[in-house]
Amino acid sequence: MQPTDTPLDRIDLRILDALQRDGRLSNLKLAEQVALSPTAVLARVQRLTKAGYIEGYAARLNPEKLGRGLVVFVEVLLDRTTPHVFDAFKAAVQVHEDILECHMVAGGFDYLVKTRVADMAAYRTFAGQVLWQLPGVRETRTYAVMEEVKSTTVLPLGPVRGA
Repeated sequence: MQPTDTPLDRIDLRILDALQRDGRLSNLKLAEQVALSPTAVLARVQRLTKAGYIEGYAARLNPEKLGRGLVVFVEVLLDRTTPHVFDAFKAAVQVHEDILECHMVAGGFDYLVKTRVADMAAYRTFAGQVLWQLPGVRETRTYAVMEEVKSTTVLPLGPVRGA
């Protein structure tokens, strides 16, 4: 969905900002924050959802507490860059829940993969059983994160805070 499909006004942006920061906001609290009636806010949220601006809601879990404290990024270089190899790789990535993100990139490699594992031993198992078994993988470079300096899902929406 292109942002120009549905024009967004200042209130729409404030609604989106509030919901991405706290997806559990009640309609009443959201209405208070954006200074509209609950009925008007509900209609806007429904419109924003239908237009594709709101894709869903999820809880952010603590990866440390769930045994997934080590973040690892992996550069993946494919053996060939043909549509068939790309399609096979993308299809295989979709079925592995340990692969949290996978992005096709421009540059010296083809894909950047993000995973979270318990430790380096768990990563070694993941690399051998999942990563290196993906179709078309010729080479990988692994980057284990030593310190997570910033991690957010909040998208900047312009000057909406306090507007």
